[in-house]
Amino acid sequence: MVSDVADDKGIWTPANIVTCVRIAFIPVFMVVATLANGPADAPLSVAAFVIYVTLSLTDKVDGYLARSRDQITDFGKFLDPIADKLLVFSALLLLLERGEVGVWVVFVILVREFLVSALRMVASANGEVIAADKLGKAKTAVTMVALCGFYLAYALLSLGLDLGYAVGLVAWALMVAAVVLTVVSGVQYFWNARHVVFGR
Repeated sequence: MVSDVADDKGIWTPANIVTCVRIAFIPVFMVVATLANGPADAPLSVAAFVIYVTLSLTDKVDGYLARSRDQITDFGKFLDPIADKLLVFSALLLLLERGEVGVWVVFVILVREFLVSALRMVASANGEVIAADKLGKAKTAVTMVALCGFYLAYALLSLGLDLGYAVGLVAWALMVAAVVLTVVSGVQYFWNARHVVFGR
């Protein structure tokens, strides 16, 4: 239920403004990351990493603002997950273009998001809400950290620091873990809500 405070201020609450800013800066991140192609572009590589980390952290900021101010709105519930998915897939597609991740990584994550979103829409039509569980939240967190790791590796290597290779390996290991969590959490969502798809 949308709070009275949120109703008084409309959709433009601080939390929703942060979410909109996050979405607006995703193309900025993509342009900067695309232009950062080599050692000569160290400032751009560092900037791409800083922008991505900042945008990732704003997910926690808008959630905190909405809850602490009792300004949870339907608009925010709709927009926040879209912002999260856009942020993840913008980074993944850039890594795919660079050959850093395989097409199957992107495919598995994309399919899972489509299927879970469809499941939630069907459940919502039946008056049920399928909230994110701990496994789903863990999947999101690990994916975000893995993506930050890839861009940190680029930034370190662009600065001539060999530490970037080690960071890149850790990022790859985390991405593998993220894919596993993506599959497992997706299966769990459907198992727990199987009555929505197959009936009681």
